[in-house]
Amino acid sequence: MRTGVILVAVIFLAAFASASEVDTRFLQGLGGSHYLQVESETVGRDFHVYVMLPDGYEENADQAYPTIYVLDGGNLYPLLVSYYGYLNFGQEVPDAIIVGISYGADTFSGGNYRSTDYTAPSEERDYWGGAGNYQTFLSDELMPLVEKNFRSQPDRRIIFGQSLAGQFVLYTALTEPNLFWGHIASNPALHRNLPFFLQAHGTANDDVAPSRLFVASGSHDDEQFRIPARQWIEHWSDVDDTPWELEIAILEGHTHMSAPPASFRAGMRWLFSSGE
Repeated sequence: MRTGVILVAVIFLAAFASASEVDTRFLQGLGGSHYLQVESETVGRDFHVYVMLPDGYEENADQAYPTIYVLDGGNLYPLLVSYYGYLNFGQEVPDAIIVGISYGADTFSGGNYRSTDYTAPSEERDYWGGAGNYQTFLSDELMPLVEKNFRSQPDRRIIFGQSLAGQFVLYTALTEPNLFWGHIASNPALHRNLPFFLQAHGTANDDVAPSRLFVASGSHDDEQFRIPARQWIEHWSDVDDTPWELEIAILEGHTHMSAPPASFRAGMRWLFSSGE
């Protein structure tokens, strides 16, 4: 009897190990994602891009949708796209297109260059400072591709980022305030280059409505991240003439890694409750 159980287990594990892909059709929260492999001339690397369309997209052929660009998409796209489905079902957030941008790897050696792409220059890290190129990749390569192939509203682009990706959200809000209509920065990691983020680097386009910036900081975020994030909040909260409408949230009880869903929900609700 025991031999039979072991044999069945070995056969099952062998079959599992031989599977090269996981079929997500039966995971309602992820099924139906569109995949694009995007080769960036600006950055010089490929990105794996996943696009989730809202329910009713095919039936409502004349409707365009707000589009949420999720950084660190390899981890946060499957988490937030499913969560967004719940929020949308509960009528907390509107229908939207969600775009997840993934490196396809977790380590620098494996091809994850988030420490370069999401950051402004730092005297402490010579491989930081690629945010300008990454922003050009988004504005000149990825977003035109998305807006050509899907019914995305150019005036309702939203960007979400956590930690270093939260730093990038602040970078693009400061340097090109109108590239995105909505910005959500969750626990932004400013511990190695805070002075850059305490200065104005770009001007807003007065011909369009001001963009909106939501910054969330967990009350139990790691001290090395929490302290500079609160310094950023204190500084910009005292500035009268900012290039965006600013909203701050302290997420009680949240740590550095627990915050993304809470930041995402609070940020999206604020963006769409503060008027069109």
